Amino acid sequence: MKKLYITLSFVIASGLLSAQNSKTKDADKLFDRFEYIDAASAYLKLTEKGYEDSYVQKRLADSYYNVFNTAEAIKWYAKLVEEKLQDAEIYYKYAQMLKAEGNYDEAKKQMQQFVQLKPNDERAISFQNNPNYLADLKAKRPLFEVKTSDINSNKSDFGALLTDDNTVYFTSARNEARKTSGWNDEPYLDLYQAIYNEDGTLSAPTLVESVNTKWHDGPATISADGTIMYITSESFNDNKFEKSDDKKSKFSRMYLYKATKNDGKWSNLTALPINSTEYSLRNPSISKDGKTLYFSSDMPGGLGGEDIWKVSVNGDEYGTPENLGEKINTPGNESFPFITSENMLYFSSNSKQGFGGLDVFEADLNTGSEAINIGEPVNTGKDDFAFSFNTSKKVAIFSSNRDGVDNLYIARPICGVNAIVMVKSATTRKAIESALINVLDDTNSLIATSSSNDAGQQSYEVQCEKVYTFKVSKEGFEDGIFTMPASPNGTTLIEAYLEPIKPIITEKEVILQPIYFEFNKSNITAQGAEELDKLVAVMNEYPEMVIFAKSHTDSQGKDKYNLDLSERRAQSTVQYIISKGIDKERISGQGFGESELKIKCDKCTDEQHAQNRRSEFLIIKK
Repeated sequence: MKKLYITLSFVIASGLLSAQNSKTKDADKLFDRFEYIDAASAYLKLTEKGYEDSYVQKRLADSYYNVFNTAEAIKWYAKLVEEKLQDAEIYYKYAQMLKAEGNYDEAKKQMQQFVQLKPNDERAISFQNNPNYLADLKAKRPLFEVKTSDINSNKSDFGALLTDDNTVYFTSARNEARKTSGWNDEPYLDLYQAIYNEDGTLSAPTLVESVNTKWHDGPATISADGTIMYITSESFNDNKFEKSDDKKSKFSRMYLYKATKNDGKWSNLTALPINSTEYSLRNPSISKDGKTLYFSSDMPGGLGGEDIWKVSVNGDEYGTPENLGEKINTPGNESFPFITSENMLYFSSNSKQGFGGLDVFEADLNTGSEAINIGEPVNTGKDDFAFSFNTSKKVAIFSSNRDGVDNLYIARPICGVNAIVMVKSATTRKAIESALINVLDDTNSLIATSSSNDAGQQSYEVQCEKVYTFKVSKEGFEDGIFTMPASPNGTTLIEAYLEPIKPIITEKEVILQPIYFEFNKSNITAQGAEELDKLVAVMNEYPEMVIFAKSHTDSQGKDKYNLDLSERRAQSTVQYIISKGIDKERISGQGFGESELKIKCDKCTDEQHAQNRRSEFLIIKK
């Protein structure tokens, strides 16, 4: 049922493979009305009559995808990929369904096909950067312990929120007296409430008075003082809708409404002015100070299907919605935002790297760091979503269809911290890979040693409420010591900025740290550029300075080969300096091969060879 709030109002046939025609007309109407159960049945009848082409196959696959019938979706996506079609989204959705069924090897193959067709897509780039990410996710320390809620029904229950007065608000399709939705043949959604007891149990749920309508209602968010509610419902409440092309059908949008509590009762249900019949807004979450409302929407200006947005709130005045950007959103769907009192954002995504379906992610909006998958057991291969966290009570509630229907789950934090160290240059702010990181506990005992990855990151599972020290070193940089204060359960980011070692300027030369080239190559590496940028800074400081760059090799290899290699490296160095705006009259270079060894030796050690492989920057004029 939760996919109603992800795809309702913007399901669009992407890359139609054949075409609609008179035979598919009735089934297409059902699909376009988001009645996917009936639509799938209608398309199946066509196949039974012998009419089956790629268009029908795709509509069947997408119908099952939209209601998360993974087995049937896989069956029909498999037929499509056999035809080697050029619709990239088919391969992506197929991979998502395979992951949901735990078939990770086959999912990886389909993602590789997606990468070939859409190499510049953010999802493709993320996959290419770490195609084996699942092993890392499975190795993460569990952040929460999970148990099933005792108020679940045999229908969809999701979108729960625990307030400080121990009221749990949640959305459910359990009301059998309600009209049935064509989406999944369940009753329309209502907002319910229950009391959270200290032993973790919940009282019998009751309908929330005065906010439920004849349409879908919920999820909702409540202000910190308990007097304001923002709730999702349908634009039909305000007689607003969009008509189908043939003018015979009406389509609602999901709207956000505000209600206020007076004398213990909710009233004055009013549509927000930021609603529009051109797109939907749903799944609200209000900040602790009541000044920022987060929500999900497919409004224009986003990065993909559905994105996370925010809008400023001042009484009954609302600002212009702002997209949370690419650190949160992707070309896929991000939805169900929840903002904690500490400004931590939890949300669900089906496009960031996860276990399959929707996964729950967290992002620290105080630091602007990248969103992090919170791992198992909250996340599974199924849809895991609508994660809310009452940090003062240390109780989270989230939703999942891991048992076949959307249910509520209680999550309690396990005391521990995921410490993420980000190593960057203090001058360029660029990530530093292969930096050595030593982790010491509050007794100054070494507990871990490793290196930063190519993104300058490394993570460590440490105990909560303890002080840790991170000693970081990298050749060419001053050593750095960074302290993580005693932290509560969760994720903590440690930004380790290393100061580059400054060049030594003598009367004769500018001395830099060693400049390394790849074996048998002469192109400037990232490390070499970092050092040469220091020389550029010196030459800008001394505008009359003229430099002669000398490149040397070790004594391994033939003389002529070494001479040619050093000459190429010297000229690459000169060209790099010129590319940074230094006049070509102020820089020249020459390769000397092994003709000027710093250490002459018959059987040189690796260290001696390294000292002979060097660059010198002589000052011709200062």
